[in-house]
Amino acid sequence: MNKLLKFATATALSALLCSMAGTADAQSPITLKLAHADSADLASSRKAVMADAFAKEVNAKSGGKINVQVFGAAALGGEREIVEGVKNGFIQAGLASGVMANFYPPAMVTDMPYAFGSGEIADRVMDGPFGDKLAADFNAVTGMHNLCFGEVGFRHFSTGKTAIHSPKDLVGQKIRVQETPLYITEMNALGAQPTPIAFPELYTALQTGVVDGEENPIPTIIFAKLYEVQKNVTLDGHNYGVDWFVVSDKFYKSLAPDLLSIVTTAAKNACAAERKVNREFSAAGIKTLEAKGVAVYAPTTAEMAQFKAQAQQPVVDWLKTKIDAKWVDGLIEATK
Repeated sequence: MNKLLKFATATALSALLCSMAGTADAQSPITLKLAHADSADLASSRKAVMADAFAKEVNAKSGGKINVQVFGAAALGGEREIVEGVKNGFIQAGLASGVMANFYPPAMVTDMPYAFGSGEIADRVMDGPFGDKLAADFNAVTGMHNLCFGEVGFRHFSTGKTAIHSPKDLVGQKIRVQETPLYITEMNALGAQPTPIAFPELYTALQTGVVDGEENPIPTIIFAKLYEVQKNVTLDGHNYGVDWFVVSDKFYKSLAPDLLSIVTTAAKNACAAERKVNREFSAAGIKTLEAKGVAVYAPTTAEMAQFKAQAQQPVVDWLKTKIDAKWVDGLIEATK
């Protein structure tokens, strides 16, 4: 009887443990924390749209095996903290742009002035062999993986008084820029006086005349209501910003092939969704600017050639002192 009782107890316990293990497996999806520092508002934030599209696709197609949790509005820190978290494996994935050059200097190559003639050209270059090589080298250097390239968009000039139609109109004008050598080199080449100012202080600086103008993508100009203190916008698209979708190596390697395929495909679709909505935001923003009484000017082909001839080479020369020339030459060839 004792032997039978022990056998029955052991069998029952084994069955219970197996049942509990099966239940735990069924109820414990892989957590994927996706962080970004932009607004969480889907109606105005390209990164919020990108993150939302990715989360919905992965959650649905993985059948609940992966649970994507989106942390927007800098809930897990600014871009630098987010990328550091991804690099160290504390955060599974993150969306970032300007800060990437601090972790991987060749990332700044896409900021080359007047490198991309249109959004469509940017798509083909960043989704093609050049983008693939850049992402592969990023992985080799940093250990992180970049799943796709989204977009910040094209940067344009805005001014309070003197409209900018060609480089000569920039001469002597104080233009607020980000505090990065590339942008300072570019503005100097165009004859402007580059003036680094923190973004939260930009509106007041324009309002009080500390600077004459600034440069940003159209959605940023709208978001910050700069049209209230800037009455001229020039659609020269001097720089094109790129969003990176970075994933930790630890998380990337932990996924089974079928789940990794779902994640990588969803990321590419999310980047495409971000580009689409960002261009919609930009087109709608131009109409908003015009409705607010802002003079929006599109330079002629000849004027664009002047901007490019004056700004690009000095920045190319500077870039080649900071990163391998193959990236600079490679981007130029890819855009051709």
